[in-house]
Amino acid sequence: MMKPMISVSGLCAALALAGCATPPGPVEVTRFVAPDSAARLGQGTIFVETMPGTDGDSLAMAPYKAAVARELVALGYVETDRASASQIAQVGVDGYVIGSNGRRSPVSVGVGGRTGGYYGSGVGVGIGINLGGGEKDRLGTELSVRISEAASGASLWEGRADFSPPEDSPLARGTANAQTVASALFREFPGNNGETIEVKVPE
Repeated sequence: MMKPMISVSGLCAALALAGCATPPGPVEVTRFVAPDSAARLGQGTIFVETMPGTDGDSLAMAPYKAAVARELVALGYVETDRASASQIAQVGVDGYVIGSNGRRSPVSVGVGGRTGGYYGSGVGVGIGINLGGGEKDRLGTELSVRISEAASGASLWEGRADFSPPEDSPLARGTANAQTVASALFREFPGNNGETIEVKVPE
């Protein structure tokens, strides 16, 4: 079955100006919505924290948590401290490289070495990246977010955004990468339970 294709609109100016010769490709987004939770999503207070198993002090995590927080506020949440929050959003990031030979290899991208997660994708040791001529490697990012009730810990919503632009793309790293995957992940929130869509990224 073909995945629906949705265009990302309203990205920040940094993304609008990020032109690259090789198309960055779409963001693949999968979301799970707990039964009867839709009415509680997109409202109330929320605290954004690092997913367990990830280096919460890593500076590279900061743009991803900030991008997720911006999307949640735009949806109607009020960001607050953990003690006052009615819901908790946990953020995790995994990185990988798809080589010019098509092989996928896990790689630490400075966001902490996750050894597992809600989607079973871990990060291994760092590997070399092709910065020379020829066909470019692709740098992959998997952004995972879990929203749960603060009081009970019950999961309300889980989502994953997977994006693998060419390594020389302005969208492959840092703030631009974080904004791209976060915007795609929360597109038409909360989405349909168990559905995978492809969100087109403007070239």
